[in-house]
Amino acid sequence: MKDSVKVELIKRSKGDGVNSDQNLELGLLKPELQAIATSVRALAQTCQGDTLALLALLRALESWHREIRDTVFQASLPDNRQALYALLKDMEEEGGWPYIERMKVRSLLEKLSAAESPNSSHPLPLESETHPPQPG
Repeated sequence: MKDSVKVELIKRSKGDGVNSDQNLELGLLKPELQAIATSVRALAQTCQGDTLALLALLRALESWHREIRDTVFQASLPDNRQALYALLKDMEEEGGWPYIERMKVRSLLEKLSAAESPNSSHPLPLESETHPPQPG
């Protein structure tokens, strides 16, 4: 991101020169956000079928979300009423607080149950059932 764009975004987030067109800020970020989204989608497609690689990708995204939230986002929170109002208004209009939803264990178990063969009396075999213990 160009330094002038960063400076402008920092000024606006601190309440300096707040204007009513909040979409201007998003417009400045949109091409970079689109490039990131394209890269993440391409990586996900590359990992398609590799559950562990996709899980690593999801963990990385969650970690980055937490890192950004706990560092630069918290440091940039409004310090005056006008900027706080603008932030809350944007959150109300654009979808609220960012949240990364986790898959429920129950959903995973249901998927495993559906993968169970009709002739089987129990779910997919555990690793210990498919590989005999190694002599120690």
